Amino acid sequence: MERRMKRAQHAILAAIARREWLLQMLAFAAAGCARRDGGGHARSSTVTMAVSSVEDIKPDNTDLDFLVFSSLAHADDAARTEFVPRLARSWERSRDGLEWTYHLRRDVRWHDGVPFTAHDVKFTLDLLSHPDVAQYSFASVRVVDDYTVTVRVHRVGYSGYQDDIVYYPKHLLGELDPKTFMDWEFWTHPVGTGPYRFVRYQPGTMIEFEANAEYFRGKPKIERLVLKFDGAAGLTDLLSGQVDVVLHGQASQIPSVSADPRFREYYSFRSDALVIYWKHDHAPFRDPRVRRGLTLAIDRAECRRMLNLPSDLPGSDGVFTPRVLFGGKLPEPLPHDPGEADALLDAAGWRDRNSDGVRQRDGRPFAFTAIVTSRDDFELARLAVLVQAHLRRVGVQMEIQVLDSGVVRRRIRTGQFEAAFDFHGFVFGPVVQKQFFGRGNPTGYSNPEAFRLIDAAVAATHPDELDRIYRELTEVYRADLPITRLVTIIRVVFAHRRLRGLQRLQGRPDRYMEDLWLEE
Repeated sequence: MERRMKRAQHAILAAIARREWLLQMLAFAAAGCARRDGGGHARSSTVTMAVSSVEDIKPDNTDLDFLVFSSLAHADDAARTEFVPRLARSWERSRDGLEWTYHLRRDVRWHDGVPFTAHDVKFTLDLLSHPDVAQYSFASVRVVDDYTVTVRVHRVGYSGYQDDIVYYPKHLLGELDPKTFMDWEFWTHPVGTGPYRFVRYQPGTMIEFEANAEYFRGKPKIERLVLKFDGAAGLTDLLSGQVDVVLHGQASQIPSVSADPRFREYYSFRSDALVIYWKHDHAPFRDPRVRRGLTLAIDRAECRRMLNLPSDLPGSDGVFTPRVLFGGKLPEPLPHDPGEADALLDAAGWRDRNSDGVRQRDGRPFAFTAIVTSRDDFELARLAVLVQAHLRRVGVQMEIQVLDSGVVRRRIRTGQFEAAFDFHGFVFGPVVQKQFFGRGNPTGYSNPEAFRLIDAAVAATHPDELDRIYRELTEVYRADLPITRLVTIIRVVFAHRRLRGLQRLQGRPDRYMEDLWLEE
């Protein structure tokens, strides 16, 4: 009886011990969920973002500079047709549309306490247009007084510097050599006017920022931000819980992220698309019916699927401005229509005369070589193989030659190609139109009506006028197909669902972190 009582007591004590051990483990787990790192901040107030390397925080490489610095204005819509004040509280434009006068806020200070003035604006714009930096170009920049500055541009409609340029402190950088601009130590120890202040930098590892309590728009809701230099390991770190955001996601990674309920993917448009350049004075491509037929033969929906791009990604075979793109009024793309492609190629004299599966004309087979860049981040070579199969179905033989990216670009610029797969400006600006399809262009394209409209677009003085010209030019391009657009290129961002405020389209945590918040 006594031994039974001792055994019962031991069992009770063991149960109590197990309960205490379990409670202790739960406490440790809870502490891990609200872990604190070297900076002493809880996860609930910190966002860790995976970026490729320290190069991403340098000027004009990404929009990460908007974390620390500020712009004159901010685009209030994705089309960048409406701007709201930031460093500038108001502005007006001259009658010729070339000169802008900005009236600056008087309550903005650099993170070191020095007032922000018009002299900083002039310093920054002069620096960025310096021959050794050459990121932008301005006709003139003039300080009217400490809080008023006038900027004169070279052409009407050039207003991107309003929201796309951030401004730097003259008192800290004025004596530095522009020749070493990208190597300044300042970029890894920045002092700005923006929503986040620099805290510390660990070479090869990370850079840390904290919310700026003195920010002129109010202190951001997210207390702390860490940029982790992850190389290509961003997705692995996201899935393992080491980071909250992957800034440079790949479309091929979308299925892995979509399958995990903790995360969401966000898209934003890049400034380019994957295209095929046709050399118009190469015999098969002189006839616009041929170029149109080849475009109709390519299944561009299958191209999107192969690259894991969204099925509803907008496409077009015309030209358009950002406000048309984001207003959802894009010119319709041509359909995938192999039957019509066959008819157009037949009408142009290219027929399969000996039933060998390859069209011929004047005793010559319809065969050509397409050069393609060796860059693999968008799988261009693989895309070229898919297009090769599409064209083979309509009796066209395309050989593929993979070359270094620089070689491909050089051969396109000098017209030394038959066809070329590469990147091209997504929203075709008038200057880009003139470069590739205006008079004397390297592709050999020649259409007097297109030349007239391109010249008119370059000289346009109002957005409505440019949209009207582009609608006319689109009809010319849809008939001629001087270039075949394959797929729109997007930026892919992966983020934990606790990061709130991002829009599915144009989700840019690098640019809009000050407007975001966390919900566990």
